[in-house]
Amino acid sequence: MQKIQSWFWLVLIFVLIESGCRSQESKTIPALVDRPMAAAGSFYPSDPAELRALLGNLFSKAKPASAKDVIAIICPHAGYEFSGVVAASSYNQLDPGKQYDNVFIIGSSHHIAFMGASIYNVGDYQTPLGKIKVNIDLANKLIKENAVFSYNPDADRNEHSIEVQVPFLQYYLKKSFTLVPIILGTQSTESCRKIARALKPYLNGNNLFVISSDFSHYPPYNDALKVDKNTCDAILTNQPDRLLSTLKENEEKNVTNLATSLCGWTSVLTLLYMTEGDPGIAMTPVYYQNSGDSKFQDKSQVVGYWSIVLSKKNKPIPSSHSFNLTDKDKKELLKIARNTLVQYICNNKIPEINPSGFSATLKTPCGAFVTLNENSILRGCVGCFNAEEPLYKVIQQMAIASSTQDNRFPPVDPKEVSGISIEISVLSPMKKISSIDEIVLGKHGIYIKKGSHSGTFLPQVATGTGWSKEDFLGHCSRDKAGLGWNGWKDADIYIYEATVFSE
Repeated sequence: MQKIQSWFWLVLIFVLIESGCRSQESKTIPALVDRPMAAAGSFYPSDPAELRALLGNLFSKAKPASAKDVIAIICPHAGYEFSGVVAASSYNQLDPGKQYDNVFIIGSSHHIAFMGASIYNVGDYQTPLGKIKVNIDLANKLIKENAVFSYNPDADRNEHSIEVQVPFLQYYLKKSFTLVPIILGTQSTESCRKIARALKPYLNGNNLFVISSDFSHYPPYNDALKVDKNTCDAILTNQPDRLLSTLKENEEKNVTNLATSLCGWTSVLTLLYMTEGDPGIAMTPVYYQNSGDSKFQDKSQVVGYWSIVLSKKNKPIPSSHSFNLTDKDKKELLKIARNTLVQYICNNKIPEINPSGFSATLKTPCGAFVTLNENSILRGCVGCFNAEEPLYKVIQQMAIASSTQDNRFPPVDPKEVSGISIEISVLSPMKKISSIDEIVLGKHGIYIKKGSHSGTFLPQVATGTGWSKEDFLGHCSRDKAGLGWNGWKDADIYIYEATVFSE
């Protein structure tokens, strides 16, 4: 991908073969052993009192909280004296009193290459501030169910990208949490997609994702400012392909001493594969510095650091019925969905849309679903209820998501595109009901929610299956929300309507 990786991974071809095979053989390691510290005393102080004092100083200089409902952060992993204020600025955006079920920390390996990703599942993590429990059961579940995961003991031995994040969490969060430490050894974008598909169900607001990465390595100070801004802007588009093309563009500029413009690019890419096409997620840059801004002030060769947060958008959606969606509007939306599907799947491009001739309806934010069918059989369906983007952009994003991010199906293959038909559902606002008597089959879609579990069926599902009202609720509760057949009986139930049209 980039210069530093070109020579680094060539040197480690033998290691790639050996470590890759060994990691696949290490699916279960019975002996439990806590991970010893590898970065204490070098990246951060090994003395607990000194470490606490330094963390307090870093947080006193950090950017104040400006985001809500944060679900993921991107923060640096360099020595605290260099990147600590930027890292603290990321953590400062969190609600310190929130109870997280798990904290997933994802970092790219600095020392060895291996296939897929390694999850530490043989003990807990240790730092000078004490021990943090690893969710071994969840780690084992991910490894068992996904070939892309394994436990590779060599991955953790000298790695700092995960470890340096843990003291920030211990210092800042008030409630206990369990850790899921994941180190990526892969350089494959397809492996990153597989990792993202496995982890996406956990990006639900009950867990926190920490993506550990520095930015540019070793360009002069002013060059770093430009390169790091380009990379940050690419990330903020929430488009994996844009990030990959920007990294390539940075490399091709032949910037003096630029070894890489994003050392943890596979980790950041994995995050973007999880969030791509989701208009309900906001990405916000919080703070930037590079090592030339530290007390050492060497500006000849620097390393860049960005703090970026991902949070949930919470904006009411307007009623589709107030839109007066015309036949022309429907044709425009279907055309957008079709063109996007063809260009993205066949050419790996997202087509530009010129909205100059669009009606006000198409430029209004609104929730929508895009459903793909192949030979009258469901091939993918993804949508959103909350939208801040215009409807025409939501349709484009959902066309991409339904063809590549529906975890029930593999991504659509170019050979399938011509045989796929597209259906669009434009949604009205949801209304919470107190009795299922309010549900009118064929008119209302349902959304069932209990705790962290939720699921929905569009209105046309009931008519297409011929289900009774109890079947409609039972299947949604069991098959979509994971609450069991009768789980809807003590869950919150919402209804909504949809304007449905297809090719």
